[in-house]
Amino acid sequence: MASTRNINTPGNYKLEEKKDCQHEKYTLYQNSSYGEAYNPKLAGIGLLPGKVPWNQLSNNPVNTESFLFGINSTNLVNPEPHFVSEPKPIFYSNLYQPKPTYMPVPLVIERNRPFPCP
Repeated sequence: MASTRNINTPGNYKLEEKKDCQHEKYTLYQNSSYGEAYNPKLAGIGLLPGKVPWNQLSNNPVNTESFLFGINSTNLVNPEPHFVSEPKPIFYSNLYQPKPTYMPVPLVIERNRPFPCP
């Protein structure tokens, strides 16, 4: 039986392929909303913590995760070699620099102070 719908035409097929290709490019773009930050930093003073991509904290994130989950830890035929983590330097982003806190030199904490009544 022959198809009489427009979805089986060559032009419609090319249009669907173009749409899928553009969607893939948008989704897999490294700096898109699904990807990573252009200059990733951890939240510092004045910021709430956000998402940190899995590969920004270590140079060997797959080996680190396998070690933490205990994958291949009970292999008696080919034992896992000693694991050495390779951390990346961590940078922070602050909105402001805090002022230093000044404390009195002889810090005296008084005990049994009377409670102020209203």
